[in-house]
Amino acid sequence: MSSIFEQGLPQTPANHVALSPLTFIERTAQIYPDYPAVVHGDLRRDWLTTWQRCRRLASALAGRGIQPGQTVAAMLPNVPPMFEAHFGVPLAGCVLNTLNIRLDAEAIAYMLAHGEAKAILVDPEFSDVIEEAVAMLDDKPLVIDVADALFEGEARRIGEIEYEDLLAEGDPEAPYRLPEDEWQAISLNYTSGTTGKPKGVVYHHRGAHLNAVSNILEWAMPHHPVYLWTLPMFHCNGWCFPWTIAAAAGTNICLRKVEARKVMELLVDEGVTHFSGAPIVLNGLVNLSEQHKRMLEHPVKVTVAGAAPPATVISGIEKLGIEVTHVYGLTEVYGPVTVCAWRESWNELPLEERARIKSRQGVRGHMLEALCVADSETLEPVPKDGETIGEIMMRGNNVMKGYLKDEKATQIALQGGWYHTGDLAVWHADGYIEIKDRLKDIIISGGENISTIEVENAIYSHPAVEEAAVVARPDEKWGETPCAFVKLKSGHEDTTEEDIIAYCREHLARFKVPRYVIFGELPKTSTGKIQKFLLRDEARK
Repeated sequence: MSSIFEQGLPQTPANHVALSPLTFIERTAQIYPDYPAVVHGDLRRDWLTTWQRCRRLASALAGRGIQPGQTVAAMLPNVPPMFEAHFGVPLAGCVLNTLNIRLDAEAIAYMLAHGEAKAILVDPEFSDVIEEAVAMLDDKPLVIDVADALFEGEARRIGEIEYEDLLAEGDPEAPYRLPEDEWQAISLNYTSGTTGKPKGVVYHHRGAHLNAVSNILEWAMPHHPVYLWTLPMFHCNGWCFPWTIAAAAGTNICLRKVEARKVMELLVDEGVTHFSGAPIVLNGLVNLSEQHKRMLEHPVKVTVAGAAPPATVISGIEKLGIEVTHVYGLTEVYGPVTVCAWRESWNELPLEERARIKSRQGVRGHMLEALCVADSETLEPVPKDGETIGEIMMRGNNVMKGYLKDEKATQIALQGGWYHTGDLAVWHADGYIEIKDRLKDIIISGGENISTIEVENAIYSHPAVEEAAVVARPDEKWGETPCAFVKLKSGHEDTTEEDIIAYCREHLARFKVPRYVIFGELPKTSTGKIQKFLLRDEARK
């Protein structure tokens, strides 16, 4: 028998609406139509104009025969049309597939075919690789050239129509499509595919809405933030920040290419209040020459994902007046969903201790239902002793729908009612988690587990080291031993392999000390993550 509270009280259009981040831009354009929305070089656009352009894009795609539920891809840097696509494409009822701009033609062709893209937006910087990729396809998408005044080079058109001409076909007042069901897909994001074919992660409107709001809550973001796009919008849909900035009626400062000098200029000149990225972005700011460093006279916050910056970088960033927040997440959970939530009492601690605390991935964000560290097989939580290693698992509305056309991989990833991250961590007594390694990165030497992150932290503390990564190297006696790859700071080129190894002996148990140190540039993804799979290949040689 149903409860009295379920009798005669049905869901109706008046009291139940599907959650979607698309409503954020509609509200902001209505309330703050004249407030700045997008800045790109000399270009300035307000929220009303941006909203109208998004509706033009939606209606123009429909006019070109793109149907609701179909995929529209984008191969764009952080330019205004990339921001507009995050609204215009789903407003047409379509699914946005933002492509990693570092990919080769073969990988792109696979994604376009697998996702069944019906159209693709292309920046002139990537015309060659997209032309090559499209040539591999039997079912070719509508190619839309997206001109950019800040592109330096010869802009070669490969498409059937230019973006501004496409918008001219659209209606700024056209009716738009909000999802009938919040479980409806809003975007498609491909994993890196370093261990096989890339997997297509499907996001839904509900998760995108909730994660966008979560960004505001975790950062205590005020109204009208000024957000600098150092984080690629193709990466987990920019961690959902296109939708976040629309909700907060903020300003998007677009940036084609992340260069430390340009980032510093924009932080000052545009009054940037927030930005996000990998530790390499902060590293670049700290290592700027004194003539290019500029003191910030207003509060600036940065969220850093992945490995936390070493203490020296945190110190350098704090001296510039930038507050660092460490977050953690994966493509499968819309970007960061945990945060190293800060306690005021920690401000009194010495720098090294603060940095150690900030290195933790922390606690679940507001919109993540549950977070635990558990045994991968039994799903039993590990003790909160800061020592026992388990796998990080998550549950909540901001976990993906699943992997496109891959039911088996989806079942494995969501087995037992939890999303299995593949990241190994410990659980501290205060409930904060701390990653020790990826399942695939842990080094097993003579039966002992070695955390590559622990070894990297020791190497990073050497005054001559700018970047470091540690991987397993096959060893006949021990099975595996640590191999370190190191990029030295300018002026420290005389540092030797023996220097690094001797330093590690002072800071690590002997079995954890790298046997080999290789100097040079470290290969990275476009989001600044070190590509360890390439280093593992190098270490095996």
